[in-house]
This record gives sequence, structure tokens and C-alpha cells, in this order.
Amino acid sequence: MFRQFLVCLLLVAFVSAQTTPPPAPAPAAPQGAQTASPAPEKAPDTPPEVKVGPDDPVITIKGFCADSSLQGDACKTVITKAQFEKLADALQPNMAPAMRRQLATAYSRMLTMSTAAEKRGLDKTPHFDEATRFARMQILSQELSKSLQAESNNVTDQEIQDYYQKNAPNYEQATFARIFVPHTKRVETPATPKKTAAKAGSSADASKTATTAAKPAAKKLSPEEQQKAGEEAMKKEANALHARLLKGEDPDKLAKEAYVAGGLPGTPPPTKMEKVRRPSLPANHQSVMELKPGEVSEVISDPTGNYIYKLISKETLPLDDKIKTEIKNQLSSQRYRDAMQHFQNNAELNDSYFGPGRMGMPIPPRGGKPPVQPRDNDPD
Repeated sequence: MFRQFLVCLLLVAFVSAQTTPPPAPAPAAPQGAQTASPAPEKAPDTPPEVKVGPDDPVITIKGFCADSSLQGDACKTVITKAQFEKLADALQPNMAPAMRRQLATAYSRMLTMSTAAEKRGLDKTPHFDEATRFARMQILSQELSKSLQAESNNVTDQEIQDYYQKNAPNYEQATFARIFVPHTKRVETPATPKKTAAKAGSSADASKTATTAAKPAAKKLSPEEQQKAGEEAMKKEANALHARLLKGEDPDKLAKEAYVAGGLPGTPPPTKMEKVRRPSLPANHQSVMELKPGEVSEVISDPTGNYIYKLISKETLPLDDKIKTEIKNQLSSQRYRDAMQHFQNNAELNDSYFGPGRMGMPIPPRGGKPPVQPRDNDPD
């Protein structure tokens, strides 16, 4: 995935940590001196928190050092907390602890491998130069995305106020009673009757056969005709329930009758809908926000069913901190999409070489990382 891939790219360019000598041993006590034995202390219930300072080591790579003359325990590379966090923050600010451990493991391996590769001269090949050029493009693209995101986040209070006033209907909140009437009537397929063998010479059977033959066969409707008939039946049912709701009948009772009429099993969900805002409704349902308390909408039909709304109450949300944050995020997201749109769909590809055209790459998410195709076998 891109995150691991970017980690690999930046780790190769990361400056090798300096080699530090082993710490000096603590001075021995003078001969003959007596040392007082401290009084035993009660072990704490939980181990004390160990604080790691900026200059404390967080990664130690034994057997790897810049000075080839050092041997044994003296040859090691130490990475301090400050050095490691500088790398982690460059890759992903506020990186999770689990990801930091993965990064530390990958860094230790890549540091030793990249050094060995340099000794072989692999950093002086055309392949390395081209890969480095592409890596530079990726990193610069990510930095530009971060910069555009930071610029998009600069939303003033006046801009928030103007947006709130311009889009005031979107900040109305209502409570409805909504009745759902199925789109079409559910018809159970009748079971095929079992055939019974007729007794030879039975006058009753002969009479029954003659009577059946005399009756005209019922016309069998095609699936399309059955669908249309079911839709018309449920529209008629919705209109009837609408008239009853206008008269003040209980919405929950009417919703149960709609389920029964539609042949649906179980109990319908409660009809009461609270804290409903215009953007949360389907586009062809949003007109119900114009109702006054106590008013009932017309029957709204769409491919999902028939709906009847009754407005119970409505209020306008104030421009508090929650709404301000919501508006700021909306404006920031839209500005970021507008800024990134300049870099989309501006390349013409040779279909004779690349094959049939596919949809262009989507705009990178606000995290700033362009999406890439995931790899199946990625150990990191």
C-alpha cells in the first residue's frame, strides 16, 4: 500500500544515525567502604511509567556501525527518540504506536540493506536514478496536497456566517411521522395441487371433469402485468391511508395496515423520525421540509416505495460551535476538491498501448496521500 511504499522511499534517503560509544561503567565503591542496605519498599501495584527523553535511544542496531574498526559490542548504531520521531512525523503526523513499531522494524532492516547496496554501487545505476526521480515526484505531489489542504482549512468566521445565512434551509431540523407503503404488493406463489388418480367408471369423477371443462379458464397474467397490477393496488392503498392520516388517525396503526396490505411479514419500524435535516432526505422528499406543523404531505412515490409525511415540529439550528465546525469542514472539503480538480483528467493516453480506457484516478483524500493500487503480498 502507498503508506508502506512511501515509508520505503523515505527511509532510503534518511540520514544514517551516528554511532555512539557504549556508556561508561558506573564507578566502583571504595574498597572497605560500607554501603547501607536500603529498607525494603513495598512493590507498587503498577510499574512506574518510564519516560523516554529526546536523546534516549529507541532503536539499537547491534553489529552495524559506520566505523569498520569497531568490533563486538562497540559496533552498534543508536537511533534516539528525537531522530525517530522526526522521521515518523515526516511520514505521518500522530502515527499510531503499532505503526511506529512497524516503522522501526522496517527502518532497521532498510538502513542495513541500503548501506550494503551502496557498497555494491547499486545507487549509481540508471535503474536507481529513475526510481529516485519517480520517488521525488511522489513526495512532492504529497507535499503539494498537504499544502493545498492547509490552504483550504483557512476559513474565516465571516465566510462561515455568510454560508450559514445563504443556506439557512439546510439548518432547519424537523420531526416527522412517516408512513411507508410498499412499492408493489407481494404475491405468494400458490403451491401446485397434488394430482389424484381418478377411479375408472366413477360417475362422480366424470361429472366433476365435465363441470371443470365447462368453466372458462382464468386469464394468466404475465410477470409484467402482475407487477403493474401490484403497483397500482399499493398506490390506491397509499391514497386511502393518506386520506385517513389527514383525518387524524394514528400513523403507527396506518403503517401496520400498509405492511399487511403489501404482504410484508413482521412489524414495520416506528413512524416517528426525529432530528431530520433537509440534506439527509432524498432529493424528491425534501419538499416536506416546507410543511407546517400538523400538515400532511402528498403521497411521494419512487422506486423504493410510497411515502406519506406528517410534520410534527420544526426548528432552526443556531450557529453554535457544532454547526460552525460542520460548515468549516464543508467549505474546506469543497475548496480542496476544487484545487485538486485542476490536476485531474488532463492526460491523453494511447489506447493502442495501454488498452481500453478506464476511469481516471480519483482525487486524493484530504489526508494528502494519492491512492494507489494495493499489493497482495506486502509483508510490511
